[in-house]
Amino acid sequence: GECAGPRFLSRRALCAKGARGGSGAGGFPALVRLEGALLPAVPRRPASAAEGEAMGVVQSIGLPHGKGPHAVGCTDVMVGQSPKGLFFRLFYPCISQEGAEQPFWIPRYEYYCGLADYMNMNRKWCAPLLSVTFGSCRIPVSWDAPLKSSNNKYPLIIFSHGLGAFRTVYSSICAEMASRGFLVMALEHRDRSASATYFCKLGSEAMDFPEAPVQEEWLSYRGVPKDQKEFHFRNPQLHQRANECIRGLKLIRNISDGKAAVNLLHTDFDLSLLKDNVDLSRVAVMGHSFGGATAILALIKEAQFKCAVALDAWMFPLDNSLYPKVTKPVLFVNTETFQTEDSVAKMKKICSLNEETKIITILGTVHQSQTDFTFLTGNLLNRVFQTRGTINPYKGLDITNQAALAFLQKHLQLKEDFDQWDGLLEGVENAVIPDGPLQKSSL
Repeated sequence: GECAGPRFLSRRALCAKGARGGSGAGGFPALVRLEGALLPAVPRRPASAAEGEAMGVVQSIGLPHGKGPHAVGCTDVMVGQSPKGLFFRLFYPCISQEGAEQPFWIPRYEYYCGLADYMNMNRKWCAPLLSVTFGSCRIPVSWDAPLKSSNNKYPLIIFSHGLGAFRTVYSSICAEMASRGFLVMALEHRDRSASATYFCKLGSEAMDFPEAPVQEEWLSYRGVPKDQKEFHFRNPQLHQRANECIRGLKLIRNISDGKAAVNLLHTDFDLSLLKDNVDLSRVAVMGHSFGGATAILALIKEAQFKCAVALDAWMFPLDNSLYPKVTKPVLFVNTETFQTEDSVAKMKKICSLNEETKIITILGTVHQSQTDFTFLTGNLLNRVFQTRGTINPYKGLDITNQAALAFLQKHLQLKEDFDQWDGLLEGVENAVIPDGPLQKSSL
């Protein structure tokens, strides 16, 4: 049957299914037996860096744990009963809990269908194959764990995903930031750039009856229509995405002001606890690819965003007229193979407006090196979809995270030890160069 379409679930069932998720990997035992040749093994954490290096070439290696001092929790939040609401995954420092549930990486089977659609593959065979490949993968964080209160409030990062992605695809980066003491809101955009997403519509009786049915309405990925130029299609999406980032900030601001926020997913996480734990004077916006451009536009539109981190930003959808308005600091962290000469020239134009704006390139990386796919694809999928470069995936992501942390410490005025990585911002490291890639792609 169809993966995405209107369906009715009780609010309690929606919480259990829509948030924790997991399609499971069962149902395809014959395919599972082909692990060595076709599919990655069930991910596990390598025992050593050397083993990780070896495993990185031959099989999936599992999502890395956050390296900071805080245990990490996550929950899903959906507010508003229309596409103009918000849907995001929240990563946060939590009270460590023994035996806490770890959420599935792909939260619902519908997302496998969406990924198949995005890749222009037949969902009838591709979605089950993706389910077998990724269905057992979990994120090494604690689901719905209690927020750890802090005398020093947590700075906020709003994270914007790339084209064809969704709220869980950057869990490694988001969990690392949360382990370092940030609250991270990983949005799932509703501009039809996600491979799949949904919103919930509640009937009028739902307020009085918790078990009243909830209607889910799914929004599928939409490619550029044949009769339309790509810029004219993508640019309005970009503006919608930036506005969703700003709405995310406004939601946290409202909660901080003591206003109630109703999470339609009814998880166990108490949003009101954010009230005294978020530092709204220290807010950054971050994103990958289309999300990188989104972060830059949001930085222009919202005064409260102090800086932006743009991971391998897709600069194309951003209006040329807006470049002179990017006066706040931006960190561009590029991979070696994605950027074009024109794209890097646009970054340099922004660089010329603020000496604190930095461009670095991590050698041996590819566009997917900044996503979770770099850890979770086996050898064959890596060859087909180029999810890994020549650099150890853990090292590549460590450099990305450390550069971002050093930059955020500087521009959010944090009293942490992230300045130990300041050299990365100048391209001082074996695998890092200042400026754009040496070899331009043909993007």
